[in-house]
Amino acid sequence: MKKVIALIIVFQLSACAELQQVVSQLPTSGGITNEQIASGLKEALNKGITNQVSTLAVQDGFYKNELVKIMLPAELQKVDNTLRNIGLSSVADEGLKLLNRAAEDAVGEAIPIFVEAIKGMTFTDAKTILLGNDDAATQYLKNTTSAQLYQKFKPIINSSFQKVGADKIWTDLITKYNNLPLTTDVNPDLTDYVTGEALKGVYTMVEVEEKGIRENVNKRTSNLLKQVFALQD
Repeated sequence: MKKVIALIIVFQLSACAELQQVVSQLPTSGGITNEQIASGLKEALNKGITNQVSTLAVQDGFYKNELVKIMLPAELQKVDNTLRNIGLSSVADEGLKLLNRAAEDAVGEAIPIFVEAIKGMTFTDAKTILLGNDDAATQYLKNTTSAQLYQKFKPIINSSFQKVGADKIWTDLITKYNNLPLTTDVNPDLTDYVTGEALKGVYTMVEVEEKGIRENVNKRTSNLLKQVFALQD
């Protein structure tokens, strides 16, 4: 137990290479090997993908999930409000729904990229994650996958706009708004916006699962998860 406490203190204070070197030389507690720690973290991340990210890739995965539902960017809030005031609420609702549909369509592409990032996790990564903050694993994935995911998501979302009809709906909505008197024309980059919001949603759901495993022993559904995450309790 003293060794575990010592590990936690060192990781919390480590902000330089010398401390990281000291940490790497500390023994593992409870008979858990370095390989088991890395395997346990990989299992937890894979669990997050299976249990949470995959739920975003189905119809209403974004639209009916209040944690990740994509709302309108600030530039379009005035468009939405104005159109509702002139009796076009149903069209505005459909436009919002289709933004979320495009994100749902793209999320399936995140899973193989996450899997590759998890495979590349080192023991040093795993130990830092294990004794880090509640979202340390999520931050690891964000740092190692966000650029690649953005490049992957953007063309898919652009294509999804056409597939689900969002491009037509929003062209019509924005045209109607821009033709109204006393309004300032808007021309937002919806593809870029929805791509960014979809990425936020993916990482939010990974974080939900990570916090659950860290805080709730009942979510540690294998012996390996129980052993490894006992080190951070």
